[in-house]
Amino acid sequence: MLASAVDVFSLMKFTEILEKLASGVVSHSISTLPECNPDLFNVAPLEEAIPGTITYLEGVKFAPMLAKTAASALILPLDKLLQQEATSRGIAWLATSDPRLLFAQTISLFYQPFRPSPGIHPTAVIAADVTLGKDVSIGAHVVINSDVKIGDYVCIHPNVVIYPGVSVGEGTVLHANCTLHERSILGAGCVIHAGAVIGSEGFGFVPTAQGWYKMEQSGLTILEDGVEVGCNSTIDRPAVGETRIKRQTKLDNLVHIAHGCTVGENCALAAQVGLAGGVKVGNRVILAGQVGIANQAKIGDGAIVSAQSGVHNDIEAGQVMSGSPAVPNKLYLKVSAIYKRLPEMYQAFKTMGRQG
Repeated sequence: MLASAVDVFSLMKFTEILEKLASGVVSHSISTLPECNPDLFNVAPLEEAIPGTITYLEGVKFAPMLAKTAASALILPLDKLLQQEATSRGIAWLATSDPRLLFAQTISLFYQPFRPSPGIHPTAVIAADVTLGKDVSIGAHVVINSDVKIGDYVCIHPNVVIYPGVSVGEGTVLHANCTLHERSILGAGCVIHAGAVIGSEGFGFVPTAQGWYKMEQSGLTILEDGVEVGCNSTIDRPAVGETRIKRQTKLDNLVHIAHGCTVGENCALAAQVGLAGGVKVGNRVILAGQVGIANQAKIGDGAIVSAQSGVHNDIEAGQVMSGSPAVPNKLYLKVSAIYKRLPEMYQAFKTMGRQG
């Protein structure tokens, strides 16, 4: 029999949730209905919420959905009209300055990702000189080579391969089938998702009259604390020097970071982003899906590059860029508006030519 689409993670009263969230809420108020204290068993998206679930609403533009939702509890913005609407419908609510963040914290009250208990599966192959911290979990068919250091509370899921000389920081999670190549360094609290490859050889070949001469990639790959790497993403090591992803940066699935790149702190790179060799990305940069950045380009702090853009030159701090080749977003929007009119403009041009 197929499992039900509705999971019951943990049954809690609305007031229990309020108590657990209270320490993490910067600015909030609570429902004015003292009798409105429903039992809640799960979180849900606003449009799919059913009785017994809690969901969130980010702003006034979603007000029509508030009138339709079947949720028993809501996380709202600090908007009195929305709060009054929820009260009139008898829905328990909590209002905060950042509903999405509070909803993320609420999810954690109902659900925690799977994490196996500490221990070493009998099929794991571990070199004699590997250093293991306390309460480490090592799954089936894991291979850990010589001179590897594994910190406390690290979780290694099945089929992970770790090459010699790797260091894995405390609390890091390595999901199934990922690979860490030689001398890669991972900080504390990193998450490497299934199929990702860290520290593989950079694409280094020197053209000669006889063909391509392979340049050995002797450098390091370093992931600082809190870095997350999505499924099937790849981060290459360079011929010399290092490839570095700085603290708290998040990479989506199918991202490629080439040899010698540096990605700053608290960046977000969406799916299928590709960085060519030697790219330098500043802090708090957002690269949307399928952005490509050419060799040696420098991206300033806080810059945003929209989806499918091609970056061939440096981008200054704080700029928003779009298109291929990428130009400032405001210019791109003007060009896009003209692009739609090209057929009629062309016909007008032809008519003017005949009249001339």
